[in-house]
Amino acid sequence: MKYQAIESQLFIKNRKNFTAAMQPKSIAIFNSNDVYPISADSTMPFDQHRDLFYLSGVNQEESVLLLFPDCPNEDLREILFVTETNAHIAVWEGEKLTKEAAFKTSGIKTIYWLQDLEKILFLTVL
Repeated sequence: MKYQAIESQLFIKNRKNFTAAMQPKSIAIFNSNDVYPISADSTMPFDQHRDLFYLSGVNQEESVLLLFPDCPNEDLREILFVTETNAHIAVWEGEKLTKEAAFKTSGIKTIYWLQDLEKILFLTVL
């Protein structure tokens, strides 16, 4: 672990401050950094995009945070997308966040798998 666990209340407060400064009816989308290969079988150490970490506490590749504070559907005002995980992935790539762990880390109640991003984004902006 790179650091001690941070209380999700900090990230909730950070999101509240950020969304208060957003223009009306605007959407903010934050993408995580990529894992960069340095050869055929190794990668550089992962370093999360600081904006995404500041707003969610998520330190995992292939994560997306969507903030839409004026969305008519309250459940879609804060959405976190993470890569779907399973036991096989945990063995070969390392442990990834489950939906429950992502909620505990970020305090975001609405969490979807990354594969649902386009579908949920379409529903959100209608």
